[in-house]
Amino acid sequence: MTTSTAPARADRRARGGPSWVWRCGWLLAAAIPLAFLALFFAWPVATLVGRGFASEDGSTLGAVVEVLTSARTWRILRTTLTLAVLGTVVSVALGVPGAYLLYAVRFPGRGLLRALVTVPFVLPSVVVGVAFLSLLGTNGPLGFLGWEESLPAIVAALVFFNYSVVVRTVGGLWSRLDPRAVEAARALEASPSRAFRTVTLPALLPAIASATTLVFLFCASAFGIVMVLGGVRYSTIETEIWYQTTQLLDLPAAAALSITQLVVVTLALLATSWTSARQERALRLRGDASGEHTWSWRRDWAATLVTGATVLGVLALPMATMLLRSLRDREGWTLDHYRALGTTVGRSLPVPVWTAIRNSLVVALEATAIALVLGTLVSLVVSRRPRDPLARKGLRALDAAFMLPLGVSAVTVGFGFLITLNRPPLDLRSSMLLIPVAQAIVALPLVVRSILPVLRAIDPRQREAAATLGAGPGRVLRTVDGPFLVRGLGLAAGFAMATSLGEFGATSFLARLDRPTLPVVIFRLIGRPGEANFGAALAASVVLTTLTAVVMLLAERLRPAEASEL
Repeated sequence: MTTSTAPARADRRARGGPSWVWRCGWLLAAAIPLAFLALFFAWPVATLVGRGFASEDGSTLGAVVEVLTSARTWRILRTTLTLAVLGTVVSVALGVPGAYLLYAVRFPGRGLLRALVTVPFVLPSVVVGVAFLSLLGTNGPLGFLGWEESLPAIVAALVFFNYSVVVRTVGGLWSRLDPRAVEAARALEASPSRAFRTVTLPALLPAIASATTLVFLFCASAFGIVMVLGGVRYSTIETEIWYQTTQLLDLPAAAALSITQLVVVTLALLATSWTSARQERALRLRGDASGEHTWSWRRDWAATLVTGATVLGVLALPMATMLLRSLRDREGWTLDHYRALGTTVGRSLPVPVWTAIRNSLVVALEATAIALVLGTLVSLVVSRRPRDPLARKGLRALDAAFMLPLGVSAVTVGFGFLITLNRPPLDLRSSMLLIPVAQAIVALPLVVRSILPVLRAIDPRQREAAATLGAGPGRVLRTVDGPFLVRGLGLAAGFAMATSLGEFGATSFLARLDRPTLPVVIFRLIGRPGEANFGAALAASVVLTTLTAVVMLLAERLRPAEASEL
């Protein structure tokens, strides 16, 4: 017996050790991110919800009932939904032609144009607000329209922010549709428009529905854009939470509003999950980038005109205006606004702007490191393909759990930190890790959505072949999964870094006066009167835009060939 078990032990050591060791390793890989999520997301949000159900006299549901019966709350909710619906409808209407042109048609420079269209999605919301303020404000080139602090200005900024979501989501499927179905319809004498309505559009509906729900979610939780462009006339649930917390110090009212927002975004997130599942089923039926054809003016003129007008008028014009106005003052061209970044801008700020830039870079690097470690562990676990049905359901639940921060406002996360992590045993009020942790929570879903599709693209037969040839679990993980993981890390790091650099919702609650980040400084400069303050805000916004664009362009160059879900 001893003789027969010795080779078995040696064989197990050669294959990576006893199976229970690897089971414990996978459990630990799942437990560490879950503990982080429970501590820094579930606990703050649950505490916030509990605060909303308590009133000053201790009665249950007191604060919620009081807030929900307020006429102001219903007006704010109506404004939030109106902006979200309008922003979604316009984004989808303009994004579908762009998806066709950039993903189903081949032409020179398409790759560069795709990358440029992607940049607005990862730009800080405060910068987007400043860009449109420079364009539509009183002294802007389109100031004569009178759109400052108006509904059209906010909707245009929402479209700027979410256009690429529609283009990438719908375009990723469009480029892979099998063209033979359309060719068959045309052979039966169907017109191009009828072939589109009866063949192409039904095939694209899952992707369009997924993009619609995602854009609605982002529009409903837009914070920086509304804070900059909405003024006193347009308040959404997010801006009202900030106002109730920082100005009125009414935490129960803010918590009740957060619960209202949680209901809205949860419904949108459930719709997103459902439509994404439908899209995944549709993707299994498609060819591999077989639907592309060469650009033709006669066939593609409408999509070309719509996409050109959108890219130039909605995406490029605000950014170009912001850049040009940052280089001018009343006397003409100047670099004074950029020189002011080395000062406190006439004592408007507690620290120089360059200090805030350094703070943002340090915080973003810390948040990116946290999000990458946790996101890698989650992606490795969720990408497994167990045979046990119960295990598969558990992995799907784990995947859904780490998507929850995507559906909960960063304002809610920051507010939850404020009322939870301020006392023993976990008092982080004076800790430098508070903001990186909050930003890592916000970036974590994007990291998982960048890495997971790459790992899922691995053919299971590669792992089986390696194991058959005698490779242990560790070697299979290192030699089969490792190269794919490395290819996905570049894009994941780019998204995490860009998200952290521009994060404003949670950071606006947590940033200390002596250690602000760049988005917080920009917002403070906008809120102060004077040409010097606005000029410095423009210059700071250009710097932040440049940093974000460079990060994302580098990440795009590292994007793997496998399709990403972003």
